[in-house]
Amino acid sequence: MNREELLSAIDEKYKAIGQNPDVHLSGLLHAKPMTYWDYIQVDALLGLQTQRTEHPDEMVFIMYHQINELLFKMILWEIDQVATAEDITAEKFALHLDRISRYFDMLSESFSIMGDGMEKEQYMKFRDTLTPASGFQSAQYRKIEFASTDLINLIDYRFRATIDRNTPFEHAYEHLYWQAAGKNFDTGDKSTLLRNFENKYMEEFITFMKQYNKANLQLIYLRLPSEKRNNPALIEALRHYDHTVNVKWVMSHLNAARKYLGDSEATGGSEWQRYMHPKYQKRVFFPNLWTKPEWENWGVSNLEGHLSWEEAQALENN
Repeated sequence: MNREELLSAIDEKYKAIGQNPDVHLSGLLHAKPMTYWDYIQVDALLGLQTQRTEHPDEMVFIMYHQINELLFKMILWEIDQVATAEDITAEKFALHLDRISRYFDMLSESFSIMGDGMEKEQYMKFRDTLTPASGFQSAQYRKIEFASTDLINLIDYRFRATIDRNTPFEHAYEHLYWQAAGKNFDTGDKSTLLRNFENKYMEEFITFMKQYNKANLQLIYLRLPSEKRNNPALIEALRHYDHTVNVKWVMSHLNAARKYLGDSEATGGSEWQRYMHPKYQKRVFFPNLWTKPEWENWGVSNLEGHLSWEEAQALENN
């Protein structure tokens, strides 16, 4: 595009929105040149780490979790592009799933930063100052789950038979699998960890659940025409994402926690091993894409090198 074409395009752009192009061009004369640190907001980003103790490894803990939250935001950004696409192709669906999976692959591999990057003696001291906070209280991670699958797949396995798509969202919320981390289902009593989390986010969660009730990744996939739905690359992308999030990443998190905590409670007092381990809750985003043997061994056997969808189906049928 030459200079005259560029100026003409600028005229058309601003006139289309009722703006005077000359005013915007004049503004460029007074604007400061862009710098990397201004664009990335480096100073603000590096000013967000505030320790509660004098133990140096607490800074590792803080920054690692902040990196996690940034990656969660990237994942939600990608999911939104799938959820809001008017007529998504199998190729575009798989493209965004591959991006999401790479982010979760990065998260899964990164736990050595915590598992090997902090002195246990320091961690066991500064963790007491975090009570009753917990990584359990990541709202973005819960939103990723809501946006990935039909709500029934996130319900505590003990109560799935009692809940369907006509169940009020508030009732379904009370039976989500992670409620087991801080709720006595016999009495209804909730831990401080869970009450604080709900006071901050419950209303936002209910709204988000309603938003993705008909726009989550699972339902978008199931609504695709059969020729798109049977696209091998898309199926493998969905299976990889499902396994990475619900087995690989969870187990990496669980094993890192075990290294420091053993059988101790988490800082928020949750029964973290019981609610986290995938074998207990069978958290599967796309259950129709796994064979019965794969589903029965979810979180028990190593599916890292699992068969392709076609191979798994053939083996089950034989």
